[in-house]
Order: sequence, then C-alpha cells, then structure tokens
Amino acid sequence: MGKSFHRRNLPHLHYDFGIYFITYRLANTIPTDMLRKIHNPERNWDFEKFKRAFIKYDSLLNNSAAGLYFLSQKNIAEICRYTLHYPDGNEYTLICYCIMPNHIHLVFKLLDYNKGISKIMQSIKRISARKSNLILGKEGKFWQDESYDRLVRNDVELYFIIRYVLLNPVNAHLVSNWEEWEYTYCNRDYLIL
Repeated sequence: MGKSFHRRNLPHLHYDFGIYFITYRLANTIPTDMLRKIHNPERNWDFEKFKRAFIKYDSLLNNSAAGLYFLSQKNIAEICRYTLHYPDGNEYTLICYCIMPNHIHLVFKLLDYNKGISKIMQSIKRISARKSNLILGKEGKFWQDESYDRLVRNDVELYFIIRYVLLNPVNAHLVSNWEEWEYTYCNRDYLIL
C-alpha cells in the first residue's frame, strides 16, 4: 500500500488505490483572502465538515467575480473533456465529471500500477493548459497550481459526491436538469440520478 502526503495550502494524502474526488479551477478565480475564510487545517474531517467547507468553496467558484470563464467556450471545454477521458482505462476508471465555466469536478477510481494522482493531474492540467492557451492566444498560468482532492471513504460518500458533481450546473442555475449540461459525464456503472 503506497501513500504520499504533501502540503501546500491544502493537505494532500494520496494512496496508489481508491476513488478520488478532485476539483481544479482556473488560475486566479478566488481571491486568497476569501479562501482563508473557509480553509480549515484539520486533517481528519468527517464527511459533514468536508461537505460544509466544500459547499462554501464551490459557491465561491460559481459566483466568482473574477470573470474568468474560459471553460464555457466550446473548444476549450472539448480540450478538457479529451484530457479527462484520455487516462480512462490506463490510469483510472472515470466515474464522473462536470466541466463548469471556471472549474472542473472529477471523480475516478485508480487502477493498479497507475502513475499516481499528482502525475495524473499534472498531465491533465499541462496538456489542457497548453492547448487552451494556444486557442486563447495567451501565455502563463491557466490552472491554479493546487487542486482540491479527497479520498472517497465509502459508498455513501461516493453517492453524495456523484450527486453533487452531476447537479453542480443545476445548483449554479445554469440548467434545470443535469442532463442538459453538455459537459457533464457519468459512467453508466455509477449512474445514480
């Protein structure tokens, strides 16, 4: 059983197995002072504390005043979709995702002999950033360096996380039904709605 722990602004505990919920966002979409208000340094959050903190975080993303919504452009969203599906079957089993205008929610189950979450996410973010910056004619940081990640502890938690991911565009008042959002995906084996 391999595991690694590292800390930047958030603690990251990565095992080489399991189901993970990841959220990553465009660079500079949430001011640092606002993030500090919801950041809690506790390492062993129970699911309810996690839910409350994450809902605050996601609300900041959905109501971002930064105006960075590159992922709402069809060609950029397609790049992101491709980079999420590419490792499916090699590094992970893709469970679900939702590409929102300025962030992405992703749930996957690591496969045996994967290269590790950090490297998987580096690849996804590097490829999508490079291609997106070319389309946008911009240089520099595209994604925020740090992603939010959580090991899914049990089937009940997985159920609520999948539900949360699929309903994110509904809760952000972008559509009335999750299936209307073009950039939401759920593996048939995990479809719960």
